[in-house]
Amino acid sequence: MILSDRDIKAAMKRGDVSIEPFDSSMMQPASVDLHLDKHFLIYDTNTNFVIDPKKPIDPMMRAVEISDDKPFVLHPGEFALAMIYETTGVSKEYVGRLEGKSSIGRMGLLIHVTAGFLDPGNSLKLTLELCNVANMPMLLYYKMPIAQIAFEKISSPCEKPYSKELGSKYVGDIKPVASQMWRNFVKNENAS
Repeated sequence: MILSDRDIKAAMKRGDVSIEPFDSSMMQPASVDLHLDKHFLIYDTNTNFVIDPKKPIDPMMRAVEISDDKPFVLHPGEFALAMIYETTGVSKEYVGRLEGKSSIGRMGLLIHVTAGFLDPGNSLKLTLELCNVANMPMLLYYKMPIAQIAFEKISSPCEKPYSKELGSKYVGDIKPVASQMWRNFVKNENAS
């Protein structure tokens, strides 16, 4: 069941949900508004021509940082990894579901391709998988409202929270991290 504003506040007070920094103006009826951070990763298409999920793609990407007076330009059809400004966390009894704000969607910006889930036990700056599906470039500004997160209590506390010990790849991220899919192939090859 999705938590209401009242239940989100209670969960934050108990420490089951954390959002830092938090301001009461961010609270919606059943979600909390989140903002865009300044760190981005983009593919360097000048030196790379194919993505191979069996190989690390970190070297294929380059970091971009914006500031209050320097927005990020996302061109039509372009993809970029970015971060949420706030650090968001949940206990082993809760999950978070990240969604784009309606105003962002109406401009043609997708904020996540598939990874809109905050696992039990994780606390991090959520990664955004941005894609501009509009037919013109879009300017993205540091700390602009870009997403909202809803929280749900799971049926029982999980036995193994999201963690390095579990083999989780993106624990506690504070800057965008390129896909670590290649690690799945290494794990499978070592098991053979």
